[in-house]
Amino acid sequence: MTMTNVTTMNGFLLMGFSDNPKFQFLHALLFLMMYMLALIGNLIIITITTLDQHLQSPMYYFLKHLSFLDLSFISVTVPQSIENTMMNNGYISYGQCILQVFFFTSLAWAEVAILTVMSYDRYAAICLPLRYEIIMDPKTCKCAVAAVWVSGSISGILYTTATFSITFCRAKIIHQFFCDVPQLLKLSCSNDYLGVIGVAAFMSVIAFICFISIVLSYIHIISTVVRIPSVEGRSKAFSTCLPHLFVVSFFLSTGTFEFLKPTSDSPNAFDFIISIFYTVLPPTLNPIIYSLRNETMKRALQKLLLSSKFH
Repeated sequence: MTMTNVTTMNGFLLMGFSDNPKFQFLHALLFLMMYMLALIGNLIIITITTLDQHLQSPMYYFLKHLSFLDLSFISVTVPQSIENTMMNNGYISYGQCILQVFFFTSLAWAEVAILTVMSYDRYAAICLPLRYEIIMDPKTCKCAVAAVWVSGSISGILYTTATFSITFCRAKIIHQFFCDVPQLLKLSCSNDYLGVIGVAAFMSVIAFICFISIVLSYIHIISTVVRIPSVEGRSKAFSTCLPHLFVVSFFLSTGTFEFLKPTSDSPNAFDFIISIFYTVLPPTLNPIIYSLRNETMKRALQKLLLSSKFH
């Protein structure tokens, strides 16, 4: 495809990880394996937290929505990337790119929001146990989840509207395996991308507030847990908090690094690996992380595997 055609075509050209057919096949196979792992893991969590009567507390209610978010998040980018790689064609239509940006930014923000809600839930459960059922009553939980989805949609609308209001006058080549907003901004030849910068700055402030609230929640949690006299009590408290803390740290650190690092005109393998760390790995690893240290989840999983009958 000539440079003229790339500039004037309606859609965009996603540059994969390599032009080498062997590496392309390896990339598609790796993505397919990770996608299937994420699909199975998150569907299992959604199933057991819906059907098992022992997993009906607010913590597992939020975990179910996190799994649904993770499943949706990875489905926005990975299947398209696998298809493009197998067809040896990086073309993505303008409409597909708009939808990808909308759902990617919506779900990414919703993930930050649900992790913030989950940290407050753990804070209320461990630091305010006598008032926990009053604080996290079913109506409050439903309102919190509704706020997560609505705020995610607002974020997606803001990002998508601002991004696709710019004029793309350069070769429509995106050096990424999905329609990445920073890469799209580089296709602009004027200052009409300032709207996106404004949206990003606003959402960054909100994200920083969420981060601070998560940190404060865990400061209170840790100071409370270390004062629990029984070893069993401390172990039980940590088993519900450590997976969440790890997921929060991993998602926010990789996302922040991607946001702060300068975009390159010709990204190297390192840039692509970092993008995998915040787009593909969290949805794949979250079900494993949440199941490893949680005995209730392990028992529910065993019941699912050994019998289809829940009590």
